[in-house]
Amino acid sequence: MESTHQADHSGPARVLERFLLAAPEQWPVLAPRLVAGVGEERLRGVLTATRERVGGFTSVTEGPEGLVIAGPRGRVLAFARADAEGELVGLLIAPGLHRPARRRVPLPARVRGAVFRTVLCATLALRVAACWRAPTMVAWCTAVSVIGIGALLLTGLFAPARLPRWARRTAWAALAVTLASFWRLPRLPVGRPDPYFVAGLVLFAGCAGYLVWARRHDWGAPVSAPLEFPLRDGAWLIVHGGGPGLNHHASHPEQRGALDIIGVTARGSRREDGAGLDSYAIYGATLYAPCDGVVVSAVDGLDDQIPGTIRYVPPYGNHVSLDTGHEIVTMAHLRPGSVAVSVGERVRVGRVVGAVGNSGNSTEPHLHVQAVREGVGLDLRFRGVPGPLYRGRTVHT
Repeated sequence: MESTHQADHSGPARVLERFLLAAPEQWPVLAPRLVAGVGEERLRGVLTATRERVGGFTSVTEGPEGLVIAGPRGRVLAFARADAEGELVGLLIAPGLHRPARRRVPLPARVRGAVFRTVLCATLALRVAACWRAPTMVAWCTAVSVIGIGALLLTGLFAPARLPRWARRTAWAALAVTLASFWRLPRLPVGRPDPYFVAGLVLFAGCAGYLVWARRHDWGAPVSAPLEFPLRDGAWLIVHGGGPGLNHHASHPEQRGALDIIGVTARGSRREDGAGLDSYAIYGATLYAPCDGVVVSAVDGLDDQIPGTIRYVPPYGNHVSLDTGHEIVTMAHLRPGSVAVSVGERVRVGRVVGAVGNSGNSTEPHLHVQAVREGVGLDLRFRGVPGPLYRGRTVHT
C-alpha cells in the first residue's frame, strides 16, 4: 500500500503509532489519501490480521531494520510515510512476525579483508602447488580439474567485477601459473585413474554443462518486441540473469526473467576507490525509457539504502512502470528525487525517466528491470544486444 504523494519523512513512527491506536472512525481524518487509495475495507483487513498476529498494538518504534510494530505476542516490521502535516500517506506491513537477528560484534573491515586474503591465497597456493608437484599425468589432470572448477564458479556464479581487484588479479595469476605447468606433462608417466580423477572430471563437466544451460535458459515467453537498453555510454554488467542458480529472481513468477545490472569501471570493478553511493559506477546513471508506453506507476521520494544493509521498505523502492499495451515494463531502485515522469503520462522510447539509485530492496546501487504479462515474468530482449542475457555478461553501450 504505497501512495505516490511526495511526503516529508518526519516522524513516521509517531504518526503510524497514532494511526494504529486510533479508532477506525478516525482513519479518514488521520490518513484520508491512504484510506481513499487503498480502500477502508482492505485497510481494515490488513490491520486486523496484523493485530491478531501481535496480540494488539502497543507501540511503534524505529529499529535498524525498519519501523517495528510491537504487541504482547510479537513484533512486525513496517514502512510508513508521513507528510509535513502529520498525515499518514504510505503504509506497508510485513506479513510475518519479526525475529531480530542475533547481534554479533562485526570484525573490522581490515581484519575481514586480511582473513579473506589469507584464505584465498593459501587455497590457491596449495592447488597450484599440486599441479606443479603432480607425479603423473592423471594426478596433474585431477589437480587442474579442481582449479578449473574454481575458475568456472568464479566467472559463472560470482561475477568477477563484484570482487576486489586484488582478488581478481590473484585468481587470474593462479590460473596462469597452473596452465604454465602444462609443460611438465610430456615428462610424466601416465599413471592409473583413481576415484579423485573421475570425480574431478565429472564435477568439472557438470559445472560447465550447468553454466551453459543456465546461461542459455529462457522461459519461452519473450517480450512482444525488443526493448531499447535503458542505460547508455558505459559498460553494464548483469549480476543476476539467466536460469535458476544464476538469477535470484527465478523463484518469483512475476520476476523470473528480470535482470539486475551494475556499472563497471575502466579497471573492471563495480566501484571506484572510496566510500559512499557515489563510488559505485552505476549510481546516478541516467535511465531512459526502453519502450513507448503509458506510465502506470511512478514512485519517488524513498531514501536510498545504506550499501550492505536493508531496511523494510517497498521492495521496488523508487520506480517507474510503463504499460506498452502488451506488458508492463518496470525499472526499479531509482535515486530519490530523480523520477521525471508521472502516472498517466505517455512517454516515447528514449525519454529520460529517472536515475539509478539504491532505494527499495537493494544492498548496493543497481538497476532492476523486468517485464510482466498477466502476472508472469517475460524473457527480456534488447535491440543491438544479441544472444542470451545472463549473470556475468557485460553489455557495452
